[in-house]
Amino acid sequence: MQKAAEIVPPRVPLGVKPLGIWGSLQAGRRNLLELIPEVATRLPILSGRTGKSWHMVMDPQTLRHILRDRVQDYPKSLVTKLILEPAIGDSLFVAEGAEWMWQRRTAAPVFSHRNVASLAPVMSAAAERASERIASQMGRAVDLFDEMVVSTFEVISDVTFSDGRGFDRDAVHRAIEQYIEGAAKVSFLDILGVPGWVPRPGRMMTGAAMRETKRLADRAIDSRRAQGAKPVPDLLDLLMAGEDPASGRKMNTSELRDNLLTFIVAGHETTALTLAWALYLCAFDPDVQARARAEAQEVLQGRAATAADLPKLAYVRQIVDETLRMYPPAAFLSRTAMVKDSLLGRAVNPGDTVMLPIYALHRHHALWANPDRFDPERFADPKAIERYSYLPFGDGPRVCIGASFALQEAVIILATLLGRFRFSLIPGKAPKPVLILTLRPEGGVWLQVDPA
Repeated sequence: MQKAAEIVPPRVPLGVKPLGIWGSLQAGRRNLLELIPEVATRLPILSGRTGKSWHMVMDPQTLRHILRDRVQDYPKSLVTKLILEPAIGDSLFVAEGAEWMWQRRTAAPVFSHRNVASLAPVMSAAAERASERIASQMGRAVDLFDEMVVSTFEVISDVTFSDGRGFDRDAVHRAIEQYIEGAAKVSFLDILGVPGWVPRPGRMMTGAAMRETKRLADRAIDSRRAQGAKPVPDLLDLLMAGEDPASGRKMNTSELRDNLLTFIVAGHETTALTLAWALYLCAFDPDVQARARAEAQEVLQGRAATAADLPKLAYVRQIVDETLRMYPPAAFLSRTAMVKDSLLGRAVNPGDTVMLPIYALHRHHALWANPDRFDPERFADPKAIERYSYLPFGDGPRVCIGASFALQEAVIILATLLGRFRFSLIPGKAPKPVLILTLRPEGGVWLQVDPA
């Protein structure tokens, strides 16, 4: 009988033949990762033309060139902006140049180590509530993806709008889900490289809920400005107090709203996915789960994890890192070349699309031994990992500003749950990795839950 560790967890069947324009559209709307050829897990770069010229880069040093050394020459692609701007405006995730720079300088102190650590009690409380919900369902199948979405949305809404007054959290959650499901799919016009001012019909009907969410957020921000900061500042208070150290500029209501919605959209979805996939992988490999449970139980002694526990939860953190390697939420990034350049001897012209297939990079055979195998031990020594071969949060000046927040939250919740419950696979219910905006488990993550 084969051991679970000898069988690889679910992976995306990458392409083995050219797709063409129509095939690319179908694949992009079904699962963006199907646009990646299987050979991308073995070669450093691929180039081609599907409507417009593109280059797919899997070489760490070339990725460093794009993301750090020449970041200004490779802004986020038109397609990325068309998908995200209706939801998060010209926030620091989408903005470029000077507009991005001043927002980044203003927001960076908000995510300092001290501020992130001060938000840990909210994460511990969410872990307790998740435990209570899961405990009420023990002995049967539970969709852990749904549970983790609830937990991480509680965290991000509590740390963003701590009092919740004037802000309908359920409405915001529904609006985000509707937007991701409807607006985040690739359009035929995207594939052809049609200019952004040409409307994409599929996205014209999905913005009403997000527009209402923006109005709710604007009212909540104006209300907070009138009331003053909370005794224990939340993200909104910290952003309102922040200013660009170079110019003294502060964010106005629309800028605050767009950045808060960025944190809400990205902050709960990506961490929920990491936790759901991590729980699946722990169920997939009972030996890994048992080792993590032993660590969590020894450190926590039955309580929820806190920020002070993080240094002692090294193996749980390795599981989180390996989960982010295997199922990175941002599994496919896209940039547009603004100037002539050369990437590994390939001529790059202004307007070319430069794709960064993080999913393929993290499973590249030249960079990872047995890359489709779940093995948290890869991260026992983080310094042994080549920096630009592992990019769950990007890198360079535009590295994810909330990375430390997300990792802290993931370890706190995962350690708490693993210390209290045992998770087992359900035959025939393996999740399918599907990338629309993020790498989601199609069908949910259904696991049997029993007492630890």
